[in-house]
Amino acid sequence: MKPLISTLIFILGLMTSNHANTLFHFNTVSAETETRTVSSIEAVMPVSNHGKKWRVGYIQGGIYESYQRTLLAVVQGLMNRGWIEQADLPKQDDLRDNSALWLWMAKNLNSNYLKFVEDAYWSANWDKEQRFMIRNTVLERLNETQDIDFMLAMGTWAGQDMASNAHQVPTMVLSTTDPIAAGIILSVNDSGFEHIHAKVDPDRHQRQVRLFYDIIPFKRLGIVYENTQEGRSFSAIDAVEKVAGELGFKLVRCYAVFNDVEPETAEQNLAQCYQELAPKIDALYRVRHPGATRANMPKLVQPLLEHNIPSFSQAGSQDVKRGILFSMALSDFKFVGQFYADTIAKILNGKKPRDLPQFFRNPPKIALNMKTAQLIGFEPSIEMLGVADEVYQDIEQPQVE
Repeated sequence: MKPLISTLIFILGLMTSNHANTLFHFNTVSAETETRTVSSIEAVMPVSNHGKKWRVGYIQGGIYESYQRTLLAVVQGLMNRGWIEQADLPKQDDLRDNSALWLWMAKNLNSNYLKFVEDAYWSANWDKEQRFMIRNTVLERLNETQDIDFMLAMGTWAGQDMASNAHQVPTMVLSTTDPIAAGIILSVNDSGFEHIHAKVDPDRHQRQVRLFYDIIPFKRLGIVYENTQEGRSFSAIDAVEKVAGELGFKLVRCYAVFNDVEPETAEQNLAQCYQELAPKIDALYRVRHPGATRANMPKLVQPLLEHNIPSFSQAGSQDVKRGILFSMALSDFKFVGQFYADTIAKILNGKKPRDLPQFFRNPPKIALNMKTAQLIGFEPSIEMLGVADEVYQDIEQPQVE
C-alpha cells in the first residue's frame, strides 16, 4: 500500500468500533454501525412527559452557519424516530440566523411529544454583555418559571453558560469545537454534571492537521483566530499547536477579533488577515471563525488562489464547495444529527445525560475542490481521488440579492 493511502486510512480512523473501544477505552457510538437491538430501539421511542409535551428551549452564542445545519439535522433525526411528524424543512433566507427557523419550528412542526417554545430562544450575538444578561435570563426561566423541560445549547459559549449546577434542566450541548478544552465537560466519558451532555471527538482536529501535513508537507502553516480564551477554544488552537510541535512546522498567526464587534467587522477582520498571511505561508488551516460567512468566503479564498496556497478547512465540506482545497466531508450532517436526536430521545426516556456516550466520530470521508487544485497548481494523485468522497468541480459563489 502506498504511504499516502496508508496514512489516509490511519488518520481518517478507518477502524472497527470494537478496535476503537479497545484502543481508546471510550464509551463510544459509531456513526454507521450502532447495533439496533430491541432495547436500543425502545430507548429512542417517543414518550410524553406524563401526558404532556416536553417543552424545549434553545440558546446560542451568536449566528453561525453550522449551528443552523446542526439544528435542521437534529429535527430531521427526531422525525426519523417519530418524535415529530414528517415535514419538509423550509430553505432559510439567512443560512446563519436560527431565529426565523426556531419561530417556524414553534409554529409549524407537529408533534404529540415535543413543543419548541417560541419565546425560549436566546442568542447573544457574540456580545459579552448580552451573553451575561442572557445567561441570567435563561437561568431565571429555568429555575423560577420552570416551564422548560429540555435545553439545546448550541456552540461553545452556550455550552459554557449552561454547563453548571446553577440549574438542573437536562441540557444537550451541540456543535462545539472542543468541549473538553472549553471547560464544558470533564472528559470524553464524563460531563461532570448529571444534567449535561456534549458530543466530543477529542482527536478530530489533530487528525485533520496530520492529514493535511501528510498531503502537503508545509513548513509555514497559516492560521487565523481571535487571540482570546474563547477564540482559542472556538478554533481548537491547542490541538493545532500540539501537532505543530510534534511535526516541526511553524505556525504563522494572524488575530481577527469577533467578540463585541458587528458581524460585518468580524468579516473584515478575517479577510484582512487572509490578505496579510497569504504571501508569508506554505499552507493555511481554516479554523472556525464567525467571520467566515458564505458572503465573505470569496474574500478569504482569493488571496490563497493568487499566492497558490493549499488550504484545509476545519469546518467541513461547505468550505470546499466555496474554494477551500480540502476538508473532511460532512455535507448533510445526517449522522451527527441522528446521534443528537437519539441522545435526546434517550434522555427523555429517563436516561441521565451524564450516563450516555459522548464520544462520536463521523464516517471518515474527505472533500476536495478540483477547481481550486487547478488554480493553485496542485495535482491530486489517483490514490487521493480514490479516497475522496466529495469532489467539487467549481467554486461556488454567493448569490447576489
